[in-house]
This record gives sequence, structure tokens and C-alpha cells, in this order.
Amino acid sequence: MSDASVRTTVELLTDPAAFLAAAEPVLAADPVVATVVASVTRRAVEAAERGEPWTGTGRPCWWALVREDGAVVSAAMRTAPLAPWPLFVLPMSEVAARALAGLLLEGGEEVRAANGALPATRVLCEVLAAGGGGEVRVHEQTRLFELRDLVAPRSPEGRLRAATSRDLDLLAGWFAAFHVDAAAQAGRTPEHDTVDVVDRAEVARRTEAGLLWVWEDAEGRVVHLTGHNAPAHGVLRIGPVYTPAPHRGHGYAAAAVAAVAARALDHGHRPCLFTDRANPVSNHVYTALGFEPVVDMANLLVEPDAGPTRGPTRGPTPGPAAGGDPTGATS
Repeated sequence: MSDASVRTTVELLTDPAAFLAAAEPVLAADPVVATVVASVTRRAVEAAERGEPWTGTGRPCWWALVREDGAVVSAAMRTAPLAPWPLFVLPMSEVAARALAGLLLEGGEEVRAANGALPATRVLCEVLAAGGGGEVRVHEQTRLFELRDLVAPRSPEGRLRAATSRDLDLLAGWFAAFHVDAAAQAGRTPEHDTVDVVDRAEVARRTEAGLLWVWEDAEGRVVHLTGHNAPAHGVLRIGPVYTPAPHRGHGYAAAAVAAVAARALDHGHRPCLFTDRANPVSNHVYTALGFEPVVDMANLLVEPDAGPTRGPTRGPTPGPAAGGDPTGATS
């Protein structure tokens, strides 16, 4: 809404539980688009209850509530665990995006990356670039998909099973390798990738919670990993989806994702996932399974100006508002 008579305000919170209490109705209203904010914030609440820092980096996290005439209508957050600690932005009006950027500039907070909804993320980054010097560049474009009707793929030899404690060392290594391989498949370097950094303790927690699945080939070797988040507002987000290079090309990713998605549908959940739009392999795999595109988004960088005259802002043509995380896939 851009009506000049509407009063738009932005409030920053550092308590994830307080944020959820205020933002829950908005997150539940469009749960597929809001899947990242809802699931990440719930994990932050759980970490706080265990007395653990959310990122482990010592950098403060915050969540933003956007209000119009006092009612919460949108949100953003800064919870990423690695530099450049990108923001994540849900769909919001241009007025709200400018207000959030202004609040950050006023507070002296350096922002060099933002991930999320278009055109809100672009507007926010352009204001930050204008206020701090620099230009906006697209690092990654991703697409959010949702599955309603599954098209069963050909099943390779072997079976899908829940990960167990005996898989921890292997899966911890795969989580560490995932974002490097995914970036390479898309022709990018991974230094600015926003990734779900998971240490061995978190792999153990996800395994115990039944959130990680592996494919065993006919010889009993573990050759593939498909994970998912705990459902939030009835939406189950799949990722990461990872097959190490020596095992690709056998259909393990398609079979595993199909099985996990089918299980979600059987439990009344809405399976969704994100792909890197520069990775034709994973996009083909998911569309063949029946996943349908919901919205596109972008991971934008605000880079320091290299010269006395800043060039034009570059990036994708603003499209439908979106939200997501670049978990991607390597198939």
C-alpha cells in the first residue's frame, strides 16, 4: 500500500519470541512466501531456550516489524550467520522499504547484502547504496516452488531412509561442501552465498528430529542427502538437496525429494523449495516432479563505489514479490 494517508513505521526487535508474537498473523497469512522468516525465527527461539547464540558469530541479530496505521503488515530480519550478514526481506511497500533503509542508515548499520522479495529488496538496497556510497549488483536469482500434485519419477536402485547417528560425520561434511558445490554448478564463487551453516551439533539435532533423509544405493552406500525444515504454518520447506559429484546422474535427488514431498503431502503439509535460477539441472528436476513456480527473488549486493562516478544500478526486472533462502540443490 502506498496511500500517503497511511502511516508506515518500522520497529527493530532483538527478541525472536517477541517478534513471532507480533508477526505470527502476517506469517500465517502467506505461509509459503514467509517460510524462511517463520522457520528461521522458530529455530532462533529454540536456540535461545537452550541458551545458545543464534549465529555463533557474536554479531547481534534483529527482526523488523513493518506497521501500517499500527497493524503489522510485513517483516524483515538480519539473522544470517556469515559475512556479509545479508538481510532477508518479505514483500512490503516501497514506502516501507525506504523506511527500513532509512532506519538502518540513521543507526549507522552497514548493510552489504539483502536477500528476498522483489521489488522491496531492490528498493531497500538502492536507498542504502545512495546513502552509503556504492552500487547494487545481483549475486543470485532464486525461485520458490510449491508442490500440489506429485508426478512420481523413475526410482533408482536403493532406498530412502531417515538419517541416523551413524551418518553424522558424513552428513556434517556434506553440509559444509554443499554451498561450494551449488555455487560452482551455477557458475558463481561462493563467498557471498547465503547458506544454512550447520555444525555437527545441529546435524545431530536435525537427525534426531527426523529432518534429514539419505538415499542408500544397491550396495548400501549413502549417496545422497535431502533435508527439510520443521513445518511452519503447514508449510514444509525442503533443503538442502545434495548429491556428491561422483554419484550424480542416477536420479537420486528426484527420487528422494519425491519421497519426502509425498510424505509431507500425506501429513497435510505444503512442500516447497528454492532453486537457483542459474542451475538448469535442479530446476528441471523439480518441474518434472510437478513443482510449480510461486515467486522469484534475488540476493543483491551493495558494493562500495569503485570510482568517483557511480554506474547504474544493475539487477533483474522487478517481478512478483517473493521470499526465500538460496538453499538450492546439487543433483
